[in-house]
Amino acid sequence: MTRPTTRREFLQHSTEAAVATAAVGTLAGAYASAADQSATLSLGIIGCGSIMTHHVRGLVSRKENVSIAYLCDVDPAQIEKMAQVMGEHQSAPAKRTSRYEDVIEDADVDAVIIATPHHWHAPIAIAAMENGKDTYIEKPISHVFDEGPMIIAAAEKYDRVVQQGSQMRSSPVTEQAGELLTEGIIGEVKVARAWTAEMRHVVKPVPDSTPPQGVDYDRWLGPAPKHAFNKYRFHQTWRLFQDYGNGEIGDDGIHDLDMAAWGLGVDTLPQKVTARGSRMMLHGHASEYPDNMHVTYEYPDGRLLVYENYPFTSYGLHGFDNGNVFYGTEGYMVFSRRGAFSTFLGPKGKPGPTERKEIRTEKGYPEHMANFLGAVRNHDRNTRANPEIAHRSCSLVHLGEATYRTTGQLEFDIDAGQFIDCPEANALLTKEYRAPYGV
Repeated sequence: MTRPTTRREFLQHSTEAAVATAAVGTLAGAYASAADQSATLSLGIIGCGSIMTHHVRGLVSRKENVSIAYLCDVDPAQIEKMAQVMGEHQSAPAKRTSRYEDVIEDADVDAVIIATPHHWHAPIAIAAMENGKDTYIEKPISHVFDEGPMIIAAAEKYDRVVQQGSQMRSSPVTEQAGELLTEGIIGEVKVARAWTAEMRHVVKPVPDSTPPQGVDYDRWLGPAPKHAFNKYRFHQTWRLFQDYGNGEIGDDGIHDLDMAAWGLGVDTLPQKVTARGSRMMLHGHASEYPDNMHVTYEYPDGRLLVYENYPFTSYGLHGFDNGNVFYGTEGYMVFSRRGAFSTFLGPKGKPGPTERKEIRTEKGYPEHMANFLGAVRNHDRNTRANPEIAHRSCSLVHLGEATYRTTGQLEFDIDAGQFIDCPEANALLTKEYRAPYGV
């Protein structure tokens, strides 16, 4: 049996990989060479909602050497908003379409950025790769567990670059923290903790209605089951429903789970999962998910990863609404994707190194996108959040959710990719796709 990789070995490898890809991928002029930036990339924008606004505004403000060839969304109002964000970034306006097929079938498009609801991520990404497009997929790359291996297989089969939108993987704050962990400043990390602690409020159910004018709602539903239009099953609040999203753990939680897996240094899936959740505060909420969850994952070598979700606090934990703690044999590190970390060393928790002032609050968005664009230009599939890394983190969402909805405590066969002796949980690792949409 192969010896499990230690945290230090894992982080050492990750740091070396980051150094090796630095020339491929962060801010132009800071990490990327002039040669890497010389080719203008043609991009297709698929899904013109809130997070895509952030991405496109960044591309425009940084004057990235890209041409946005398409704006694609089932809602023309979303496309119009995105066109306004683009402004006069390029002389030729982007083509507009509600059909992602128009984008991926255009031979002149080099890569696509996908920021649709979760249920569309894998079908569009796999189709894009099949058509020769490199893909940046917002988190989580998968709506259910089985889609992760599908995306990995497609990237391999079609030799495509894939990046998940786990932006903190590229932050200079993460780089500095990783160096310290690799040096062993807190010893061997045995437990990693992740949390989401943000105030949430009740969204009362409303009657079904008719879609906004011009919206192709059947295409918005896509592979999801047929359902009458409801304003909460649409922009923003689609996250409340299992047909389209993954609840709190798969929305904000996936960011912190990803960094917990990074800090713990795991390169495999967990073999035991315990999950608890309830309706603690948000009584009468429209969501199909609990308003709080506590999930513990045990890895083959005994290391633990713990996820906690609190809907009732604006003070957060350790001063952060979203964060991590890495517990080591010689101390611990508090880390947040808000762009900060602190270390506490020895039996008395003596304060140790913290993030450098000049990089404080850096969340990695420009560096992460530039890592992807550089990888596309150089055809380097070793992005910082490649599909293998992404699947390991997204699996924590899916395994935790399946465990919560069934027995509350399960064992997982890592090699088989199945829970042991729990058919009802295994049924939640996959799904049916509504024709003619799907993978």
